[in-house]
Amino acid sequence: MTNLHRHAPLRVALVGLGTVGGGVIRLLEKNGDLIARRAGCPIQIVAISARDRNKDRGVDLSSYEWVDDMTTLATRDDVDVVVELIGGSDGPALTLARQCLTVGKPFVTANKAMLAHHGLDLARLAEKGGIALKYEAAVAGGIPVIKGMREGAAANEISGVFGILNGTCNYILTTMEKEGRGFDEVLKEAQELGYAEADPSFDIDGVDAAHKLTILASLAFGTELDFDTVATTGIRHIIAADIAEAAALGYRIRLVGMAQNGPDGLFQRVHPMLVPLNHPLAHVDGSLNAVVAEGNFVGRLFFQGRGAGDGPTASAVVADLIDVARDEYGDAFAMPVAALTPQKTADAGARIGRTYLRFKVKDQPGVLAEIAAATRDAGVSIESMIQRGAHHEDGVLVVIVTHASEERAVRDTLERLAGSDSLLDTPMVMHILD
Repeated sequence: MTNLHRHAPLRVALVGLGTVGGGVIRLLEKNGDLIARRAGCPIQIVAISARDRNKDRGVDLSSYEWVDDMTTLATRDDVDVVVELIGGSDGPALTLARQCLTVGKPFVTANKAMLAHHGLDLARLAEKGGIALKYEAAVAGGIPVIKGMREGAAANEISGVFGILNGTCNYILTTMEKEGRGFDEVLKEAQELGYAEADPSFDIDGVDAAHKLTILASLAFGTELDFDTVATTGIRHIIAADIAEAAALGYRIRLVGMAQNGPDGLFQRVHPMLVPLNHPLAHVDGSLNAVVAEGNFVGRLFFQGRGAGDGPTASAVVADLIDVARDEYGDAFAMPVAALTPQKTADAGARIGRTYLRFKVKDQPGVLAEIAAATRDAGVSIESMIQRGAHHEDGVLVVIVTHASEERAVRDTLERLAGSDSLLDTPMVMHILD
């Protein structure tokens, strides 16, 4: 079927009517004529489905057919494409995706968790049927990073991809930075403003960013998706003093997802890092997202924009629908699934870099000597050591910045200090983006 000048409407079933689903409806209503000219046909929602039929979603749903059993949408002849916005790595979303792709129904999703865990299987189904599996909205909201990586940079060998992939964490960190407030207080405010969920664990523990990084790594390197090997640390243990110390040293703290592929294997990590003030990521504030990719011919690519919310994410969903209407789509992960290579996991311990270590210790003689001895015995050289005055619970803060060292040596330092009576809390470890 060639859709480029099809004229007949592209008929859409929309599953999930939360923030993004409502945004898709509003976008198609407001920009419908422009979208039709660009798509070559009108894009019309013909059926909708969600958990609660009676919930007020702030949009008029009366003109759309309500479907209680969303699984029927996969086989309806009057539906050309299904859009899934309900989320979840398994359950109804995965069932619907498999049903649509098995019967040859194009499928558009914003579900990064499902793709990170089941993307290869879904891509095989789409490939077998010669149909679209589109997911621009799954990574970085309205930023066209998937299209940029899959199409714009397709001729390049990508050596690395990294960035700020979670708007909730970035909002919390930059608010702490600007206002000097603690993590718990800012998290509560983020929840009240709608930037954070009632249960924010997926965001603040780095899982959401890890899902997105998994997808980006596969696109960048032509490797199989491998979520289980993403080393993931969130931001819940960062305190206001960490923000202040980083600023004094000339850095800002950002939760960074980073992936690199090389002879030693695939390295994937989501971790709070100290970012120097002269780096573009240091100036990505609030709920913005940003992605950096390094290509061997194109050089550095920098994508920045709003990474969440009804407008940006809906924009990405409808862009995918325009591609479906034009019959413009290729392999889900930029090449056939059989061409994606399995890759061993790189040894993070062999990575060399500078590290920020923050200890909360008893205010007593000998503590600094104990820490210094542990670094010495592990082969870690100290660039600077700072001790601040009285902290809560009768402890003091000691901050160390190391010279460039193997990460296994830093880990060895912490193992040597484990169980020490001098330590009042688990040390905070953040690598420095140099």
